[in-house]
Amino acid sequence: MSIPTPVDPPQLPQSPAFAHGMLVPSGPLLFVGGQNGIDGHGALLEGLRAQTEQALRNVLAVLAEAGTGPEHVARMSIYLAPGVDPMEAFAASAAVWGQRRTAVTVLTVAPAKPGALVEIEAVATLP
Repeated sequence: MSIPTPVDPPQLPQSPAFAHGMLVPSGPLLFVGGQNGIDGHGALLEGLRAQTEQALRNVLAVLAEAGTGPEHVARMSIYLAPGVDPMEAFAASAAVWGQRRTAVTVLTVAPAKPGALVEIEAVATLP
């Protein structure tokens, strides 16, 4: 079985949104490069909500192409442009990602692509 298992020490605050760690069985791993809110035609969508949802759909597309799915994601890194509200990005992610918990790091960085408000990368196991 290659589904990562959350590791949440009882002495740390518990979150319904993320896990403190993920135990990953050995096996092949997929590293999903940073995905922006760019659609299939290369157009950057407008606004944080639309970009976050599209970036996650792009992550899901890479997972599917490799024969895996969101339940196998062990870690995500979310890069937000300065000044955006991380809670708005989190709320937007629920529409696409649902309530799946994984280890998550959220950072504020200057975007590499002008106009990009979010970039998401992931590490997943293969079933």
